[in-house]
Amino acid sequence: MTSRIRSSPSFLAGSIIVLALLLIAILGPIWLKDPTAQDVNALLAGPSKAHWFGTDQLGRDTLSRLVNASRTDLRIAALALATPFVVGVTLGTLAGYFGGWLDTVIMRIIDVLIAFPFYVLVIALVFVVGAGERGIYVALAIVGWVTYARVIRTSTRVVTGQDWVTAARQGGVPTWRVILRHVLPHTIVQAVVLLASDVVFVIVAVITLGYLGLGVQAPTPDWGSMISDNRLFITSQWWLPALPGFAVVLTGLGFSLLADGIADVGRVRR
Repeated sequence: MTSRIRSSPSFLAGSIIVLALLLIAILGPIWLKDPTAQDVNALLAGPSKAHWFGTDQLGRDTLSRLVNASRTDLRIAALALATPFVVGVTLGTLAGYFGGWLDTVIMRIIDVLIAFPFYVLVIALVFVVGAGERGIYVALAIVGWVTYARVIRTSTRVVTGQDWVTAARQGGVPTWRVILRHVLPHTIVQAVVLLASDVVFVIVAVITLGYLGLGVQAPTPDWGSMISDNRLFITSQWWLPALPGFAVVLTGLGFSLLADGIADVGRVRR
């Protein structure tokens, strides 16, 4: 395993970036200031010893809000992907293994959902369900499982046709054991790669919703609301909207590299 990891620079680079982001998100709020605390004597102040990244228009510390926003957005992304991942892998495996009418029903539902642009559908669902974290979770639970189901369904159909699976089925091995022991281990790697990639799309969706006022609600900080609140100061205090934007880019880069690395490691293993 160590040699396979060393053979993938993408995995190493992505792991370092993602691990650093997680450590900052977990440990940063412990020693930073309250992100909602206001310093009325330092409105729109530049970087200083008291406020390393300056303050916003309400006198709130930018660094503290940036770090706390990372915790918020990463937590939402993780929770929002949990249900789609489990549902998509389950339905895709069942559709690919059993085929027939079950496969037809699941694929027709998928066809209906992918007919709409992902972000447009998410925004519309959040608007209907209600702004905030609950709306994000519901919207992504409804539409997020589709990609996993399609990928796993295709992989499962390929694996199911292999000789060792056929031998297990004809040998009287219970269906659940065939799926868990002989099918899923050969398909789950692709789902994990997709999961790492989907973190980027979910974070972008959360940022977009926050920018539109449909995401995380004040006073909880998130990168989208920080960009939205500070967009008017792009010419005078450019770092206020630029820093959360840079955080989004860095997060996307880290998880994209990690996804490529996982694919490389899994490919070498096969």
